[in-house]
Amino acid sequence: MMADRRPAHDPAFAALLEDSAEDLYDNAPCGYLSTLLDGRIAKINSTLLTWLGADRHDLVGHTYFSDLLTVGGKLYYETHFGPLLRMQGEVNGIALELKTATGTRLPVLISSALKYGGHGQPLLIRTTIFDARDRRAYETELLRARHTAEREHARLQRITATLQKTLLPPQLPTVPGLELAASYHIASPDEVGGDFYDVYPQGPGQWGLFLGDVCGKGADAAVVTSVARYTIRAAAVHNPDPHSVLTTLDTVINEHSRPEAPYLTITAGLIRPADDGTADITLASGGHPSALLLRANGTADYIPTPGGQLIGILPRTHITTANLHLEHGDTLLLYTDGLTDAHTDGDRRYGNNALLALARQLAPASPQATVAALDEIIEGFGEGVEDDVALLAIGVPKR
Repeated sequence: MMADRRPAHDPAFAALLEDSAEDLYDNAPCGYLSTLLDGRIAKINSTLLTWLGADRHDLVGHTYFSDLLTVGGKLYYETHFGPLLRMQGEVNGIALELKTATGTRLPVLISSALKYGGHGQPLLIRTTIFDARDRRAYETELLRARHTAEREHARLQRITATLQKTLLPPQLPTVPGLELAASYHIASPDEVGGDFYDVYPQGPGQWGLFLGDVCGKGADAAVVTSVARYTIRAAAVHNPDPHSVLTTLDTVINEHSRPEAPYLTITAGLIRPADDGTADITLASGGHPSALLLRANGTADYIPTPGGQLIGILPRTHITTANLHLEHGDTLLLYTDGLTDAHTDGDRRYGNNALLALARQLAPASPQATVAALDEIIEGFGEGVEDDVALLAIGVPKR
């Protein structure tokens, strides 16, 4: 036989043996309540009476359970809780509020079940009530923290949007004899993007342009973007040649940036409208994706700028240049790699070939039509756009 392991002289164990079921019911850590089918209280334990600050004789046989609830709780009990209990035979974990003798509200969780007789007829309703004050306080604090976080998130988005606007021109200028169009797609409203562009007058009969992409996002990217924008404009005053402009930019970025600071890719250009309505453009590329030329004859091709290196990485960056002539109906498109890197289906990216195929379908197309078509494509990518996308198109109108 197994030995009896119960401690023979343990007072706690002896008290447990003497603990009656009635005492366990009356002094349980939760409230117990039994009511008749019409809701009148037939039995209530001391725990619930203590919570309510009420006397047993004032409630048993005289008071309905719904009378213990607040106005809203009583309405819910009569229209939802009671009917559901009669249909299902039990209802669990309903959050309501009880009225105490002092007029305060006591948040509780209520579960009720019907007790049936031997022939299946309902006899009474048994209800268990749990004190939910700590839970309500926790939920209130959680809700307050959530509202605070939402307000901070909204404030951050406003600040981000405002800062982003300062890094882009409010509107493109009017260039005599040329058509311009631009678009900017933000991948995340929570972070400042690193894409930027501008078109600006560069002496008599000339216009400068640039479109760049800083690696990364946030404050560091915004600083590099701001430095790049103003360095380019200042450098172009002394020498408008795009190669010289990017060389100066590379020097400034290397001298003023930390080792872990973002680098950038960029295409800068100089536009010289001709008297016959056409235009000559010189482009310089610092590691940026090749521009696309949509011709009036219906063809489209990339403008090759091979070998261009990233700005802000090497002590002496190699910058490549290209010259092109825009005839009537031609459109030059500059873009950032957020377009070609966008996911179209699973891990599949849009890519350079798809962009070139689209350009050949569009050509000939005005700058406005080209940007509008790409806007529609980008919107169709949805969450597949993981990086910001900047578009800038320059064209010569048809005759």
